[in-house]
Amino acid sequence: MTQRCFLTTPIYYVNGAPHIGHAYTSIAADVLARWKRLDGQEVFFLTGTDEHGQKVEKAAAEAGVEPQEFADRVSADFRDMAGRMGVSYDDFIRTTEPRHKQGCAELWRRMAAAGDIYLGAYEGWYAVRDEAFYDEAELTTRADGVRVGPSGAPVEWVREPSYFFRLSAWQDRLLAFYEANPEFIAPVSRRNEVLSFVRGGLNDLSISRTSFRWGIPVPGDPDHVMYVWLDALANYITALGFPDETAPRFAFWPADLHLVGKEIVRFHAVYWPAFLMAAGLAPPRRVYSHGWWTVEGEKMSKSLGNVIDPRDLAATFGRDAVRYFLLREVPFGNDGDFSRRGLVTRLNTELANDLGNLAQRSLSLIARNCASLLPERAAPTEADAALLEQAAALVGRIGLLLDRQAFQDALEEAWRVVRAANTYIDHQAPWALRKTDLARMGAVLRVLADTLRVLATVLSPFMPESMARMLDQLGVPAGARRLADLATPLPGGIVLPPPAGVFPRFVDDAV
Repeated sequence: MTQRCFLTTPIYYVNGAPHIGHAYTSIAADVLARWKRLDGQEVFFLTGTDEHGQKVEKAAAEAGVEPQEFADRVSADFRDMAGRMGVSYDDFIRTTEPRHKQGCAELWRRMAAAGDIYLGAYEGWYAVRDEAFYDEAELTTRADGVRVGPSGAPVEWVREPSYFFRLSAWQDRLLAFYEANPEFIAPVSRRNEVLSFVRGGLNDLSISRTSFRWGIPVPGDPDHVMYVWLDALANYITALGFPDETAPRFAFWPADLHLVGKEIVRFHAVYWPAFLMAAGLAPPRRVYSHGWWTVEGEKMSKSLGNVIDPRDLAATFGRDAVRYFLLREVPFGNDGDFSRRGLVTRLNTELANDLGNLAQRSLSLIARNCASLLPERAAPTEADAALLEQAAALVGRIGLLLDRQAFQDALEEAWRVVRAANTYIDHQAPWALRKTDLARMGAVLRVLADTLRVLATVLSPFMPESMARMLDQLGVPAGARRLADLATPLPGGIVLPPPAGVFPRFVDDAV
């Protein structure tokens, strides 16, 4: 039976245009989805947009348009970003779709039927920017006297009727769930934060609002709209066909991985599993919370004019180079700093010099000295076997690392083989063997071609276009590019196309 895998990005809030932080999450999820497909798994990869709430209503009013028109415009921008960055999603969910609204209403009804929702009145600190309520202990006061939440968003005192979710009743059950599922929250630093928060005591959660209208009406009480986070989190099941649990897509639940930014880990690791278990549904298997990106050492902000559109980067440097840089530069889970110099250095040093030059040298030697025919395999020497074994081990090593979302480590494993192959070609010197031992020259070039095939295959989830071109030049048929296909050697004597550089060096006057 084919193994299933359900991966998600958060659904992105439509109060502003997509930036490099959104692309980072989507690219990471895309690499995992592509890897699982290469491994023969049946993958469902979900992304989309979160389109309700007071912040969207306010942004639409400032833009002079209706909320739906505003949401349509920004959602299309996020869809365009995903396409331009090579994100191979299977569905793009929007919270203004009828299928989502129906599923949300049913989720509410199930939680209410379980006795976990009651009507009361809310009085407390609310941040419009975060669409979140905060306790007094979580607030600080700025130098100008304005009270702000943990994110720095200003808060205001709100009092209004509200439905509540009995989150306080879930404290012990959540702690028991975390203990039974130690891999549920990652990295460890985020797990510790969540455990500390839950052990500190949970208050019941306000899950409806009456002070604005742009939201999904509460079933049976249209004066209230659902709290935007209850609405948004439900996307992960409404996209699968919920409430129809017999829908073919619903077989993918529970989600194998929710990838999220660190600012929303509480919603996904505390509120979401409690909502699901209250409704009689299984919680997701894992929530991984990554860090934030700064730009040249400064936080991204419109006022500083340093918000980076990833599509502009892709147009300048190529999208595969951008995808590679974002996952290579910092350990996933840590904060990162984007610099143009860093991107150019990675592109020129690792992509153009290390990998690109290795492929160009090897394939050019085959073209010139072997009549563009892939050499036959030969009995390996000790040096041949060492490189081939190191390359063959990549599939297992990278697979284990990606299952832990250790993208940087996975790329480093690949680059160990790239460096070993460069050392091998220098030591074996096939250009010199041409004059003394043609058979050995062919054997060396075949070892390099086989090593490059492994590298291009395992790196294709990270850099799909570039690695597809490399596999073309290596003569690998389009239907033989899965991980399992690496066990079957290509036949010697196949005609290889003329070699062409995959990663040109980038000359940046600004750097």
